[in-house]
Amino acid sequence: MLDQIRETASFIQQKTTLKPIAGIILGTGLAGLGSDIEPEVVIPYEDIPHFPVSTVQGHHGKLIIGHLGGKAVMAMQGRFHFYEGWTMAQVVFPVRVMKLMGINNLLLSNASGGVNPDFEIGDLMMISDHINLFPTNPLMGPNIDELGPRFPDMSEAYDHTLLAEAENIAKEAGIAVQKGVYAGLSGPCLETPAEYTYVRNTGADTVGMSTVPEVIAARHMGMRCFGMSIITDLGVPGKIVKVTHEDVQRVAEAAEPKLTTIFKTLVSRLS
Repeated sequence: MLDQIRETASFIQQKTTLKPIAGIILGTGLAGLGSDIEPEVVIPYEDIPHFPVSTVQGHHGKLIIGHLGGKAVMAMQGRFHFYEGWTMAQVVFPVRVMKLMGINNLLLSNASGGVNPDFEIGDLMMISDHINLFPTNPLMGPNIDELGPRFPDMSEAYDHTLLAEAENIAKEAGIAVQKGVYAGLSGPCLETPAEYTYVRNTGADTVGMSTVPEVIAARHMGMRCFGMSIITDLGVPGKIVKVTHEDVQRVAEAAEPKLTTIFKTLVSRLS
């Protein structure tokens, strides 16, 4: 596995003169941020050695390397999900490649269902912590000692400094944001009303099908993480309605410009 990560990192480095300081993962309906990046190179996933390929509508399947907010970044327009049939090692493979390329900051976005009764559709939530409800963990199996320790600390999965800076940015821009805990489930079916209640009782504010594996892998390697969810549907008693993937995409795309403002300014302030 480590040899494959190194081979992929070397392949990408040969395509660019830039040294990105941040990696960005764009979730369902959130690919619009990619248009704000001044690209040096755009590589389809199928052209990258050992990379999985996105199969989900709303995930463009392109790796963009360029400038955002005056800083060099590498952005994934489309992520990989456990429910697509990829192994956890494949889901987090790009994050490990980012680390070997010298990237130490990871910014993630996702579309999620709100289980906090104070949330509304279209809200932005900064992720302060997460709960891993996936049936497995990307660190299962033999530890890759060159990447990180066998038992990584997760007491600060989401970087407090990045969170505070993002809150300041939102305030400066007049963007209302929530802050809370994200629960990660395998999917692909959306949750039943009883499952929404269960997730809420675990202490979560939102629930989705991504993000948690990538953050676990990133923290294993010592990367700083910042994540944001767009609340695209509600799992709150009395507010649960039938939801399609197209509904999720539509809400995410409508709220995406506000997320882009926060991400772009946050990247510009990275050192």
